[in-house]
Amino acid sequence: MNISEQRWVSLLSKCCTVRTTKQVHAQIYTTGFHDDPIVFGKFLLHCAVSVSDALHYARRLFHHFPNPDTFMYNTLIRALALSEIPHHAIHPFLQMRRHDTLIPDSFTFAFALKGLANCGDLRAGVQLHCQALRHCFHTHVFVGTTLISMYGECGDSCSARKVFEEMPDPNVVTWNAVVTACFRCGDICGAQGAFEQMPIRNLTSWNVMLAGYTKAGELELASRVYSEMTLKDGVSWSTMIVGFAHNGYFDEAFGFFREMLREGIRPNEVSLTGVLSACAQAGAFAFGKILHGCMEKAGFLHIVSVNNALIDTYSKCGNVAMARLVFENVPMARNIVTWTSMIAGLAMQGHGEEAIRLFHEMEDSGVRPDGITFISLLYACSHSGLVDQGCAYFSKMKNMYGIVPAVEHYGCMVDLYGRAAQLQKAYEFVCQMPISPNAIIWRTLLGACSIHGNIELAELVKARLAEMDPNNSGDHVLLSNVYAVAGKWKDVASIRRTMTERSMKKTPGWSMIEIDKVIYGFVAGEKPNEVTEEAHSKLREIMLRLRAEVGYAPQVRSVLHDIEEEEKEDSVSKHSEKLAAAFGIAKVPKGRVLRIVKNLRVCGDCHTYMKLISKVYEVEIIVRDRSRFHSFKDGFCSCRDYW
Repeated sequence: MNISEQRWVSLLSKCCTVRTTKQVHAQIYTTGFHDDPIVFGKFLLHCAVSVSDALHYARRLFHHFPNPDTFMYNTLIRALALSEIPHHAIHPFLQMRRHDTLIPDSFTFAFALKGLANCGDLRAGVQLHCQALRHCFHTHVFVGTTLISMYGECGDSCSARKVFEEMPDPNVVTWNAVVTACFRCGDICGAQGAFEQMPIRNLTSWNVMLAGYTKAGELELASRVYSEMTLKDGVSWSTMIVGFAHNGYFDEAFGFFREMLREGIRPNEVSLTGVLSACAQAGAFAFGKILHGCMEKAGFLHIVSVNNALIDTYSKCGNVAMARLVFENVPMARNIVTWTSMIAGLAMQGHGEEAIRLFHEMEDSGVRPDGITFISLLYACSHSGLVDQGCAYFSKMKNMYGIVPAVEHYGCMVDLYGRAAQLQKAYEFVCQMPISPNAIIWRTLLGACSIHGNIELAELVKARLAEMDPNNSGDHVLLSNVYAVAGKWKDVASIRRTMTERSMKKTPGWSMIEIDKVIYGFVAGEKPNEVTEEAHSKLREIMLRLRAEVGYAPQVRSVLHDIEEEEKEDSVSKHSEKLAAAFGIAKVPKGRVLRIVKNLRVCGDCHTYMKLISKVYEVEIIVRDRSRFHSFKDGFCSCRDYW
């Protein structure tokens, strides 16, 4: 490389936007270096890989260069493989093969295989494997390792193992790849066996095992591997935090985070977003607030993903005001995730009109909404009863933004009509969908039938579900709800018999409440312990006071048994969210907000109960159920009884 070429390459390294890159390209062109293979190759690499949103420009440059060499082809294949359109990576590879003078090297095959792995194209992957065999690259450690990864991503563990066994001298990266491939294909025993046979293990090997076990839900095995590790890094801690949080073990996730801090390990982006995710799922507002302060002191608030995670955490903990504060103070340009997270937070709280205003702000700022943004927007309309607006935005998504509706968008529309009691319209919408409705779509409609007591349509929808997912206990329970409300006890008994014969069990309701940064869980019908005994004792006291002062009488319509009224009252009085609220009133000082997370939809009786105790005990209670937030204060709920 001569001095002039070095100067251009040095100048390129300072370009970080498409605009500055184009300016340098213009200078290169005017000085006659646009035909220089070295300068052009480096320029293409910079555009395709280093500059955000410049891949389209790189492709245009490539097609205008008279005789691209192997390095240039490899650059474009690599960039496409790592892009949002990895299936296009094979196109320049095929174009290159048409030139007799160009010979693919190990990088050519590795990058092309990476693209096929990222899009899961097994058929094309096998064909590329054959090409690698022809060129004697199948035993090359770089190509062989990428072949193993490709087969693993495509779900073919047998081929991945076969490639591995044919490699004469696999290194530790190759061993790690075959372990990962086994986990990807659900072969936990195979991954464990490969790990035990490894002649040399590095820290990545141990981290691969942690990631594989936690993603498979094998948390005991993950903990065993973790305890055997003599050396841990930020990836190790982050994997355990995120893995336990995603599997619902929030206390353990917090424990790993505290342990990491005690060991003097500085949290990274992954560990921070992981523990914030745990806070969001558990509704741990106090812990999340402490984390926010730590992040601010440590200087992490310049990371956009951390701000997005904070918005999500505060939203899911029921404090949309704090979420909005984080949103307004994001120090960098808000990306699509930032806007969508805030819209989703408003939607969960039932602030539909505010979510719509924020959506228009996003449009005005120049950020183009994507499919996930519209899911949040339609969700907001659904939970606020904004049927006409929801229909308008569904059309706008298709006609103005050219977004093809996914099954989630159709599900939002069914929910929109269903919640508004427009059940026939919802059914007609499902029947006219251009794609085949899945079980979730029909289940959404069945849930609406259950809420509004439409027996005839519920039976019709349940028949469809029986064809698609006959052993789903939730569907049977929803239909039972409809029958129970109508007093059709023979039909309820018939469904219960069917569930017993098929060994189906109803999903138990559970609730969690955070008190002094400790998460307490309650499950309906669980064995008594010191915490539940105290909760039951306080609940009996609350029930007596509500009956005496405001004439509370439990609503027993949805109890799924033909039993005496007194037994029904006892049944609904033991719902987990009631126990959580009672325990909170017993433990939390007056004036503090009670924050409860519930895994199922709040029933009508519990909804009334929460409104009454918020008035009688002068306490604010925020309940997050399966689909939205309820903020109870002074005897009213933020959902305005529309849930």
